[in-house]
Amino acid sequence: MGDDGLVRKEIHFRGRVQGVGFRQTTSDIASRFDVAGTVENLPDGQVLLVVEGRAAEVRAFVAAIESEMGRFISGADVQESPPSGKFADFRIRY
Repeated sequence: MGDDGLVRKEIHFRGRVQGVGFRQTTSDIASRFDVAGTVENLPDGQVLLVVEGRAAEVRAFVAAIESEMGRFISGADVQESPPSGKFADFRIRY
């Protein structure tokens, strides 16, 4: 898929990703990119990021998260799928 194509990524971040400002930082980073989606804590201690946008924007957004929060991330599982188009903006889910 080219950089102009729309993508959806679901990323499960593992590590010490809860209680360290991960969701708020991710939301702050999202405001710098043309992306939409959600970030939320999961009961198993992971953080789930669902993001949609142009491929290049999504890639840059995820790279910025990894750059700023990488010290807390021990691993990430990424699934890519066609975008749903259901997100108007980026939000923290509580």
